[in-house]
Amino acid sequence: MSQIIRLFTALLATSALLLAPAALAQDAKAKAPPAKSDAPAKTKDLYSPAFFDFMLKQRTAQGQPDTPELRTAVHDELNTRELLVREAKKQGLDKNPTLKTEMDLTAQTVLVRAYMADYLKAHPVPDDVLHKEYDSIKGQIGDKEYKVRHILVEKEDEAKDIIAALQKGEKFEKLAERSKDTGSKANGGDLDWNAPANFVKPFADAMVALPKGKFTTTPVKSQFGWHVIEVDDIRDAKVPTFEEVKPQLTQRMQGQIVDKYLRDLRAKNGF
Repeated sequence: MSQIIRLFTALLATSALLLAPAALAQDAKAKAPPAKSDAPAKTKDLYSPAFFDFMLKQRTAQGQPDTPELRTAVHDELNTRELLVREAKKQGLDKNPTLKTEMDLTAQTVLVRAYMADYLKAHPVPDDVLHKEYDSIKGQIGDKEYKVRHILVEKEDEAKDIIAALQKGEKFEKLAERSKDTGSKANGGDLDWNAPANFVKPFADAMVALPKGKFTTTPVKSQFGWHVIEVDDIRDAKVPTFEEVKPQLTQRMQGQIVDKYLRDLRAKNGF
């Protein structure tokens, strides 16, 4: 994923600054009196109706039911916010240069997020493109999965010694204690079930060439060192259906659309 896509992802993420601090929300909810109607009890509104409608819409979109209790909690929270804002302004915090910059950047983030959401809505990923990407990934995964274990060492001679010990009948699990792969050595070198695409090419090529229950008789070199590989079992790959991964595929392809758009936009403006 490029730095540009990471930036876009961050911009699309829900801004925590748009939501009330959890402590405020919980405090408001805890102190909210039981409501007797759909509208919050009218004491004093320090906020605009637009603020109330926006926050209520946010909460219901998150799955909270539109109840009198929720409306009262939103009402109390907005009043608390406004009171705190007034106190902050009395101290001149709204004039603080650093805070002003942060607030400006937050407003910019909201605007950019809205614009990019509209752009993606106007440029949906066609299903045929999604199917093509699905087929490509499926082809990389292959039709088999391998339950594999390995021993990773620094030098070829060490790997040869391990192979010689295996040929004499020593247990792979015991010899795996010599592995420098700390993530698997405690489990006898077990890497669990994997598709070849999950490994670097030299490892994957050696693995798929092994019959079930066999180990490599020559060391396998990768950028990590020298491997001795054993295949415990082989099974048909359990590839998820297109519908199961469609949301992830859509997100992946949207990232490519945004990447191209941002590159074109920067080039158009001389960057």
